[in-house]
Amino acid sequence: MSTPLLDFDPSAVALPKGHFIGGAYYATDEEQIAVHRPSDGRLLGYIPDASDSTVDFAVSNALHAWKTSGWGTRAPRERARVLTRWAELIDQHAVSLAQLETVSSTRPVAEAYASDVPFTAEAIRFFAELADKLGGDLAATRRDSLGFVSSEPYGVIGAIAPWNFPLSMCSWKCGPALAAGNAVVIKPSEMTPFSTLRLAELAIEAGMPPGILNVVNGRGATTGAALTRHPDIAKVSFTGSTHTGAAIMSAAAMHGTKPVTLELGGKSPQLVFERVADLEHTARCIARGFTANGGQACVAGTRLIAHKNIAEPLIEAVKRQLMPIAPGPLWCSTTAYAPIINRTQARRIESLINDSRAAGAEVIFGGGFFEGTDDGYFHRPTLLANVTADTPAVRQEIFGPVLTVQTFDDEEEGITLAGHPTYGLAAGVHTSDIGQAMRAMRRIAAGTIWVNRYGRSGDMIIPTGGFKQSGIGKDLGRQALEASMRHKSVLIDFDPA
Repeated sequence: MSTPLLDFDPSAVALPKGHFIGGAYYATDEEQIAVHRPSDGRLLGYIPDASDSTVDFAVSNALHAWKTSGWGTRAPRERARVLTRWAELIDQHAVSLAQLETVSSTRPVAEAYASDVPFTAEAIRFFAELADKLGGDLAATRRDSLGFVSSEPYGVIGAIAPWNFPLSMCSWKCGPALAAGNAVVIKPSEMTPFSTLRLAELAIEAGMPPGILNVVNGRGATTGAALTRHPDIAKVSFTGSTHTGAAIMSAAAMHGTKPVTLELGGKSPQLVFERVADLEHTARCIARGFTANGGQACVAGTRLIAHKNIAEPLIEAVKRQLMPIAPGPLWCSTTAYAPIINRTQARRIESLINDSRAAGAEVIFGGGFFEGTDDGYFHRPTLLANVTADTPAVRQEIFGPVLTVQTFDDEEEGITLAGHPTYGLAAGVHTSDIGQAMRAMRRIAAGTIWVNRYGRSGDMIIPTGGFKQSGIGKDLGRQALEASMRHKSVLIDFDPA
């Protein structure tokens, strides 16, 4: 099948407006938030900042729909059919969804079309297929009784999604929650709201009862906080920064002691041992690992830890991979490199680089911003050498295309350097020695370990989530569906005395 013409005029894209509650758009006179295009910094439009009353309206609507529509009690296969139709509609509207994703986010249109939209549809399809596979367990009890664990939906789940992969993150949050029979109120990032609103429209078209999936726009400090503390939100799922995750966990504890799933920040290592089968392949993994989406991914592999005997040729190979990278408007199909989301984040990246240089780090490649990008924030891929564990760029999550370089003498030192005192989200291990790879895998404290690759595959069965301050719980996999259900223990005596 041929690829459609993806280039488009961003000013011609019709943007959804307002919140999406009860199966329809809901307009309010709340404070308006300006949304800008990261490619050039120009104003796109405005979205409302949902107040406590709007959040309450959305949650009440969701709870009413959940209780009256039968969504949580209908046969799982019936929910699966609706979700499958939703996935099919996402596939059918791939071009327009890619454009909505691109216009306010950091995702180039060709990548959004070829990767993000299919991933979103496939994730929803995966959870549809899993809907009737997990329902409880029979427990071993004495012969005259029956014990079992029954699984049931929570009710209304509050989801707060980040700005870096809006479509995909919506599928991570909504797919398992809806498949398990819950209603959802999701807050997309105020910087990237539009594609999530369109997904909610398509869910209604697929046959989802109105009110089962609602979208409220707004800032984290206002709308997100109101959603987290609402008494009828039974669980919260959040992806974003460690700082915000801690605040959400605290609020959830104070307002109902509700469970949370948190995928938070990372400072992931790419550990390269002396024996690698293909140095160029390894260099490609490293380059993609820290430049994909402009380095704006929680799992970005931003710490290169290389054996001293191969460090120099490996770094040169990484540089060769970085040389062709160039900026461009995200709505051009030839653009493959993402801008930084906004001026604030761009300045933060530069500040951390400058602080690292002041601490003794050396820029050995890149640095600064590409010229002539019409007020967009396209940061050059940057390599920092002469760093230590105390260097700001090693210690803190930068969320930009910055790779620190450290070397080691032996396996023990390499594995030790791969550890991080704060984060434990992901790690890459590169070696042709499978025993060495397994030893490193056992000892590195991270929720995901990639061996001789860096990045997720299309295997939705593999969950993702972090250790330490990188989060609690899992997205994707059967673990995500299980986390969207509460479990009730039942014990029945056959012949009560």
